Amino acid sequence: MPTLPNLTILRESQVSPPPPANVAGERSLPLTFSDIYWLLEHPLHYLFFYELPVTKTHFMETIVPNLEHSLSTTLQYFFPFVGKLIVFRTPTKIPEIRSDEGDHVKVTFAESNLDFIELTGYNPRNCENFYHLIPRLEQCVKLPDYVEIPVFSVQVTFFPNHGLSIGMTSHHSLGDASTQFRFLKAWTSIARCGTDESFLANETLPLYERVVKYPKLDETFLSRKKVESFFEEDFQFPYLSGPTNKVRASFILTRTNIDRLKKKVFTKLPTLPCASSFTITCAYIWSCIAKSRNDELELFVIPIDCKARLDPPIPEAYFGNCLWACPIAAKTDHLTKKEGFITAARLIGENLHKMLTDKDGIVKEKEPSEDLNLDRMPTTIIGISGTPKIKLYEVDFGWGKPKKIEKVSIDYSGSISIDACKEMYEDMEIGVCLTDDEMQAFVHVFNEGLA
Repeated sequence: MPTLPNLTILRESQVSPPPPANVAGERSLPLTFSDIYWLLEHPLHYLFFYELPVTKTHFMETIVPNLEHSLSTTLQYFFPFVGKLIVFRTPTKIPEIRSDEGDHVKVTFAESNLDFIELTGYNPRNCENFYHLIPRLEQCVKLPDYVEIPVFSVQVTFFPNHGLSIGMTSHHSLGDASTQFRFLKAWTSIARCGTDESFLANETLPLYERVVKYPKLDETFLSRKKVESFFEEDFQFPYLSGPTNKVRASFILTRTNIDRLKKKVFTKLPTLPCASSFTITCAYIWSCIAKSRNDELELFVIPIDCKARLDPPIPEAYFGNCLWACPIAAKTDHLTKKEGFITAARLIGENLHKMLTDKDGIVKEKEPSEDLNLDRMPTTIIGISGTPKIKLYEVDFGWGKPKKIEKVSIDYSGSISIDACKEMYEDMEIGVCLTDDEMQAFVHVFNEGLA
């Protein structure tokens, strides 16, 4: 069998929806501006670890068939996951996700000799060890008038005597965290029950109607994406590989920690708007990262789920991206002073409040960054991946909650992940990827600020 460093490939499958869904003819889903924004960005990588000390025989004869069957059943309700992103050579033609007969999701089953206990820890760990566990998207296919780009792939990795991981890679134009989570809830429900009865009885089917209608924004965002890049001979999406000098670690802000930080903020800023637990967490992490680096200017970007904030509101079951960005810039030395955390909280709270209460609405006919008026791009750009509103630790295939979740795609850009914790959803789990020296500094600053 083929081998890779620390990895042996056991099986490669092409999973399609069951008949008659896989012969239902071509279906397509036009992108909107919020999907178009991500056309040339890096893929998303989710990695779920499950503690499950089963034999290799049980893994191959029981777990593998169940995952293949349940994924196949799920794909009939989430057809874009099995489709391909179509980007047209004509730069004004809106891209779409298209699914046709014979389309499939590539699923790789592998065995790893990496240290499962080490991988599922919270301490700093080498980033490159995780890259063996995430699948790549299949190759793009270039045709005369358009290019076909696979949007989703899966890798299930078996760790003898310990458990397994499920790694998922998706093109971001496929959908935001809300869409991805709805797909996972369907897949896990079907995997646990063996049928789709519980899913159909308890969940809402995806809404594919393009109810997010901002045609001028669609045109504007598409005009700024260099779609001709897709047709260059050497075009490929970025992918993560080692060796690297980066490490990743996870940190917990408990409800008690957050309440203490809130008290500090309200003592200095008693009228600060938008001082939620999420805001306070973002401010604290931003100030800690600023003190861990030697940069001059920083940009902190918070994605905002717009569905409930549009007029009229968009149903929660909407399939796709429905995000807008709130960018906040600051000189690093303002964040590293004694009151740096308070400054970060003020900047985030005020900017969020301004955006969320704008009388003209949250979505504008231009990109959010155009309002920053920066002389130059910041050396540090920190984005947020995830939201504590989505309970990722509920992704249960029948083996209980994940032992650990890693969002490996934060490694591309130095973003941070923020999610609800496994045991206490009011606690925040923060994922950070930094160089080894930066991580040592970050750990010291993080712990010192909570003492």
